[in-house]
Amino acid sequence: MTLYEKLQNTHSEEDVKDVYIKALGLKSFSKNLIDIQTNEIWFEAKDGYKYSTYQMFTQLLHYVQQALDKGEAIPPFLCVIDTKKAAIMKTADALPLISNKKQPIKWGKSASGYTQEALDVVSAYIGTYLVSFKIETHEEEFINTIKNAIKTGDIIRTQITPDNLKQVFDKWVLMIGQEIKDVAPEEYALLFFADIMSDGTVSTHANLPAELLHRGNAPVFMLNNKIYELGNREGYRQFWAIYHRPPKAEYRNYLLERRDSLIPLDERSFKGAYYTPLNVVDKAYDKLAETLGENWQKNYIVWDMCCGVGNLEVKHSNPRNIYMSTLDQADVDVMKATKTCVAATRFQYDYLNDDITDDGTIDYSLTNKVPQGLRDAIAQGKKILVLINPPYAESGSGIGKGDENKKEVEQTKINTLMKTQELGYASKELFVQFLVRISKEIPSAKLAMFSTLKYVNAPNFERFREFWKANYLGGFVVHSKAFDGLKGNFPIGFLVWKTDMLSTKRIDITEIKTEVLDKKAKPIGEKSFYNLPNKIFLNSWMKKSKTNNELALPLSNAIKVSNNPRKKMSCDNMKGFLFAGNNDFQNAQTGTLLTSSIYTGRNGGGVYLDDKNLWQAAIVFSVRRLVKPTWLNDRDQFLIPTEPLTDEFKNDCLLWMLFNGSNLTASANDLEWNGKKWSIVNHFIPFTEEEVGANDRFESDFMVQYLKDKKLSTEAKAVLKEGKKLWQAYFAHTDVRAVREELKLNRPDVGWYQVRNALKRRNESGDFAPISFKPFEEAYKTLTEKLQPMVYELGFLKV
Repeated sequence: MTLYEKLQNTHSEEDVKDVYIKALGLKSFSKNLIDIQTNEIWFEAKDGYKYSTYQMFTQLLHYVQQALDKGEAIPPFLCVIDTKKAAIMKTADALPLISNKKQPIKWGKSASGYTQEALDVVSAYIGTYLVSFKIETHEEEFINTIKNAIKTGDIIRTQITPDNLKQVFDKWVLMIGQEIKDVAPEEYALLFFADIMSDGTVSTHANLPAELLHRGNAPVFMLNNKIYELGNREGYRQFWAIYHRPPKAEYRNYLLERRDSLIPLDERSFKGAYYTPLNVVDKAYDKLAETLGENWQKNYIVWDMCCGVGNLEVKHSNPRNIYMSTLDQADVDVMKATKTCVAATRFQYDYLNDDITDDGTIDYSLTNKVPQGLRDAIAQGKKILVLINPPYAESGSGIGKGDENKKEVEQTKINTLMKTQELGYASKELFVQFLVRISKEIPSAKLAMFSTLKYVNAPNFERFREFWKANYLGGFVVHSKAFDGLKGNFPIGFLVWKTDMLSTKRIDITEIKTEVLDKKAKPIGEKSFYNLPNKIFLNSWMKKSKTNNELALPLSNAIKVSNNPRKKMSCDNMKGFLFAGNNDFQNAQTGTLLTSSIYTGRNGGGVYLDDKNLWQAAIVFSVRRLVKPTWLNDRDQFLIPTEPLTDEFKNDCLLWMLFNGSNLTASANDLEWNGKKWSIVNHFIPFTEEEVGANDRFESDFMVQYLKDKKLSTEAKAVLKEGKKLWQAYFAHTDVRAVREELKLNRPDVGWYQVRNALKRRNESGDFAPISFKPFEEAYKTLTEKLQPMVYELGFLKV
């Protein structure tokens, strides 16, 4: 629990004192008239936060005045604390005020009974000497400042370093950035660097995009020849009382190179501008030397057409061979200010739109931005390496995706060209758009690219792979957590290719082997990725039943009617519905479930179940959920089995599905939809009424009849046995009305979803004898461990 959280749970001033004493590690202290008294610091403490910092210091300075008058020792520091804020100052800074014999302060009868005059005098004087902290956001800085004051006898401001840059930036935005009038949030990073790269008057770098100035002793900022003023300067004073500026010389250029990691999240997500960590860049250069030869930096012209602030190029020893272009002019300005790759050619360029004619031809005369040297190298067929970490942004069009949709981000001139080439879904992905223009502009280039693995193995990119001709030379995958700001856990590939778009032969990508790096860029093994035809993917294995002319009740969960506007038809003899979303691990855990009517969440696809395809449904359900997803297998595809499937395997999968947490089959009456009331029947109860002690007849005995001639394995029988005990426990009692209504327990033919959740509610209530799930869980675990290796052995996944 944080200091702030502990303070919110205090109930008295004594509690507040004790929390601070423990957090600061105070050893020798006393609690008297002065709330906390040590040799180094006196503390004034308050419960709550209604007193201002100035009111608390007025009380504390009264005690200092009394000590001076008595000839007693005073500490070098004074500090005030409450449940939300704190502030410290040097006692020496206050002495000129309280020692002024010509204008003595009229304190009042006691420290707490200060006069308004005393408060006004103290407030007017001490403001410039305070170092103030909000405990919720500056806990660490406050604690370090107090401990350093005790240790060194001075108030040491916090250094800005590569390790705390993001945190400092976020606090700068809250305390300063949001007070700058009329400035767009996307400009905060430029103004932040102008502020920190200054000692208050002189900048450490010439020609930064923004500049810190002063008007009448007040700080102002200049950006694009426009002056921006602060609405309130108190946050500015407080911020720079906490932090030291400028950063140490050895950090400055490195910090400036991190500009793209400080772009506000919305813009960064939209543009896909993710910083490439330098330890990962090191590994990339090692891989380039391995695949292109030790002298690649000398032998190849390099073009990075989405360079950001040049992180991919800072390790290059021959910058005269480098061309660096980027969408944002501000990135170019930062590179110039930090002298990043000074000898390289750096220029602003919109690679997906600039110099592209309506028919898709590249015409450099349209903008004249591309340097002549680069044009000549392309025209003369020189060795060119495209080295890029392009944007990962993708547009979406699915129902209900909300903020995940990046509408229109893909609408570039290259996107238009890809549509004419009928490259399908790949046209939505920005990094693939880069590949399409590169293939047209530099058809024989070497390509080294950071990206997801979609273009290698995703089903939606099959048409693109038929178009794109390239031979794989080598590469690695690294955990996405190595990159600042990326959400999720998945592999980012750095793959090196020899493109050959002029070839008349088809070049198939079948398998690529990669080195595997963890999130600290340390090697941990190898991994293969496969390009396989969509026709052998598992989601094409099951035949879909024909629909009839009757509407089916749409569900978004076991017993919840969907608000999705799509209407779908039912099918004859439907027993349930299998939703199995996209065919990779990324979607398997959250995109595999069984319901009693159609499921319309996500993309709404799925298969109606009957007695003929149930065995296949059980296998598809099970193999998609048996193996746990990791960051490394995130993009692996499920396949049609390559080995014969035994009856035992089929039946094991059926029992595993019936008792899985994503079996959402259920029963319910009076579900309202489309102007009438509906009922759903549960066809998936593997027991008779007598076996479980049901209080009435089940409408369907489909599953009992289906299992009648099935020979079950020992492991499957154990699951069935322990499952029966839980069903029996459910029917042994009647749940309270609130639970009955919540779980729709208005029919006897309840489903596994309803049974397990009703029993959990009873256990939580304490009104029933507790029901242990442990025997069932152990039996289910045994069946799981039996089936897991068979997913690979039978060919559902490739190693």
